[in-house]
Amino acid sequence: MTERRRPFGCAPLVIIALGLSLFGLLMQYSASSYGAFVHTGDEFFYLKKQALALVAATACMLFLSHVDARILAKISPALLVVSIALLSALFIPGLGAEMYGATRWLDLGFVTVQPSELAKFSLVLFLAAELSSKKEISFGKFALCAFAALSVCLLIVIEPNMSIAVLVALASLFMLFVCGVKFRWFALLAVPAVAAAALLIAVEPYRLKRLLAFLDPWASPLAEGYQLIQSYYALGSGGLFGVGLFNSRQKYLFLPFAESDFVFAVVGEELGLVGCSAVIAAFCALIYFGFRTASRTDDRFCAFAAAGITAVIAIQTLLNIAVVTGSIPPTGLPMPFLGYGGSSLVTFCSAVGILDSVARREPRMSLLKAASG
Repeated sequence: MTERRRPFGCAPLVIIALGLSLFGLLMQYSASSYGAFVHTGDEFFYLKKQALALVAATACMLFLSHVDARILAKISPALLVVSIALLSALFIPGLGAEMYGATRWLDLGFVTVQPSELAKFSLVLFLAAELSSKKEISFGKFALCAFAALSVCLLIVIEPNMSIAVLVALASLFMLFVCGVKFRWFALLAVPAVAAAALLIAVEPYRLKRLLAFLDPWASPLAEGYQLIQSYYALGSGGLFGVGLFNSRQKYLFLPFAESDFVFAVVGEELGLVGCSAVIAAFCALIYFGFRTASRTDDRFCAFAAAGITAVIAIQTLLNIAVVTGSIPPTGLPMPFLGYGGSSLVTFCSAVGILDSVARREPRMSLLKAASG
């Protein structure tokens, strides 16, 4: 039987992703205009950089949506090797750019890139390729996947970037579970994971301070608890309908990283509960169409890759909202599509392009059937 293909893939995926990205430009301008003017003399400084990133991101999305996603299975090992090499290059003097006490960006002279953004999706594609290669997943295959995930997490932790490392770990565990790895093998990861978490807190006291600030931010209102308190002020003052677009008060250098990690707080302040609910609804729709795409493809790799990509979007969105609302300790994790960051925008839009490529195939088989073989 010849394979039929959808002419337009999953249009809602692309429309929602672009819509969130454009809305992100609007909110980033509102959140960053004052700070950009104070620090650079140009209130459009961050907006212009993110707009250029959106042009590149859209081009990548459209290109990947027309590439057969199954090709990525063949090049996934090379993509992972490149990602690990870029993460390692951060520690080469002159290449790694240190900002805010962390070395997370590669300085290429004309632009800085964040290798961890590429690494998390490269790992997803690698895991999907390895776990879909055979119907029965052997322990050796599980060990290889676990080693790859741990290697990426370790390099990201060293930067240090605990938030992305946690995201990568959660997404990897999700993929191992969805792809049918035996449950008892997960126990092999539990003990070292708990020990590693305790060790990371012990060697970096600031992580314990962040945890304590999360439990009681008003105990250190001008130190570790400051950012969370300002986020509370932003969300609380927004009420039901907000104070109005561009009328945020927290953006006047009160709320740190208002344009990136805490842009959702500015959304809440300016557009209120209604605006936040609309953003959450858009992400829920995006995640729904992502998992629906994974469940409808007849190719094991495409099913696992689409599920993993969607899981990354879902987990990062959930973690960001949880941080902004004070539900979990603060971490430096921008909201997908909305938060400032060229590397993040390009990789997330590229990931949506891969989802759209998968959606172009005629749906014939569920993800559960793919996992069972």
